[in-house]
Parts: sequence; structure tokens; C-alpha cells
Amino acid sequence: MSEQWSHNVHYHPLVLDSVPEGCDAALDVGCGDGTLVRALASRAKRATGIDRSRTMIRQARRASYQYDNVSYVDSDFVDFAAKARDGSYGFISSVAALHHMDFDSTLTAMGRMLAPGGRLVLVGLARHHTPLDWARDIAAIPVHRFLARRHGGITEPPEVPVKDPIMTWDEVRQGAQRQLPGVQYRRLLLWRYALTWDKPVPTFSG
Repeated sequence: MSEQWSHNVHYHPLVLDSVPEGCDAALDVGCGDGTLVRALASRAKRATGIDRSRTMIRQARRASYQYDNVSYVDSDFVDFAAKARDGSYGFISSVAALHHMDFDSTLTAMGRMLAPGGRLVLVGLARHHTPLDWARDIAAIPVHRFLARRHGGITEPPEVPVKDPIMTWDEVRQGAQRQLPGVQYRRLLLWRYALTWDKPVPTFSG
């Protein structure tokens, strides 16, 4: 468990538990201060974090000096993905960053960068659209208060960029199913969703 706590950090174990056995290379998109990347370093041979905030990347590098299998890239994901080889990573994650990027093109790029048999896990935010969405909000409040009190409050680096999500929960689910056939969508309690997708391994007949 990290020394800090937030709704995003709360779901880091969900991401970490999804890393495939024997993962060679893991990538965390929108890595912030590198908390999740450092945890991924114990589950994969190599862990890379990418973030377009130079301030965040500087913080991540300072906190990761003792890790010899961790690296960080100061870049916009679009530029990074354009240079990345197909199938470069056995695991790709992103927590609370997808709504800062173009949804369709980002999922397409992540799918291309993922190795056959690799896994993609995204935890994200979406926009309320129905009465059920607001009802879920109310149900989460007691849990939020309990966890925040237990962890001494919510801690987020002050430089983290904030943006309201544009896509609704249904739009996220439908868009993910369109871009990544077979993707699993889960609505999480603390105002998040999770997308999990295993890239198919090609089968050859002959």
C-alpha cells in the first residue's frame, strides 16, 4: 500500500493483481508521481511510466532512484505511441488519465502496443447521465468517508491536472466494446470504472 491514499490509489491493487505472470514489460500511462510504476516494478521485469507533465516526471524520477528496472518518459501519449513498436508491452495500465485523452485513438494505440496474450487494465472516470448514476454516488459516500478517515484523508500531488470527464458511463462501456472486442467493463464503487482486456493470441491453421 502506498504512503498516500486517494480514490485512484485505492484501485492500484486491482491493477497490480491483473499483471500476467512472467510479464516482461509494463507501461503505465499518465503515471503522475510514479507510485503505481514503482509497484509494477515488482510484478514485471521492466516498468515504464509516461506522463506529459514534466513536474510529475521529475517527482517520479526522484522517488525511483533506487529502482534499476523503472524508467520514465516525459511525453504526450500520442507522440509516444507513434514511435512505439507493435506488441512492446505485456501489460498496459492507466488510472484516471483516459478522460484527458482521445478515447478511441488511445484505446487503438494501446491495443496495438500490447503483445499478443498481454493485458490492458484501465481505471477511469465518466460523466453522470441518469438517475441511477446519481444514486450510485450517494451509495458511495459512506464508504468514501470511512476510507478517507481510516487513511487520514485524501492525498493528491497539487500539480495533478484536473479535467471533468465528457463521456458518460454508458458511452465508455459501448466505446470500449467497439474498440476492444471482448473487453470487460466494471462499474466500481468510488466513482470509477475498470476496463480489462486480454489481447487475443493469433491462431494459425495449416
